[in-house]
Amino acid sequence: MRRSLLSSFVITAFLVTGSPAPAARPAGSPQQTAPDNTKNNNRDRSQDQPTADQQKDNTTDREISRKIRSAIMQDKTLSTYAHNIKIVTQDGNVTLKGPVRTQDEKESIETKAVSVAGQGHVTNQLEIAPKKE
Repeated sequence: MRRSLLSSFVITAFLVTGSPAPAARPAGSPQQTAPDNTKNNNRDRSQDQPTADQQKDNTTDREISRKIRSAIMQDKTLSTYAHNIKIVTQDGNVTLKGPVRTQDEKESIETKAVSVAGQGHVTNQLEIAPKKE
């Protein structure tokens, strides 16, 4: 009986609105705001900012990026944010972009990149994004 009542509700909602019934939200739960990365995306589209699509398809740059990514992924003390940063290598020069959780993560990733690319070849544009409560 309960299942047929629920099915009737869903079918009725679909027929009336032309779309499935919205998922029920528990009373008093806050509505989640959609993520908005517009500011970062606009900054990254700037001509003077290196982006992944500008990385040349040469073996040396790909290998530098691969080695840095490998070193980052092997470090299980880093957050998911840190594991997902952008690494852009152009002519042996590395740019690190994206959010990390702490200053320690920012420094750790930069150290890993410098150990691969060399001192003076790494630009650290990582940002610290505090945990959301």
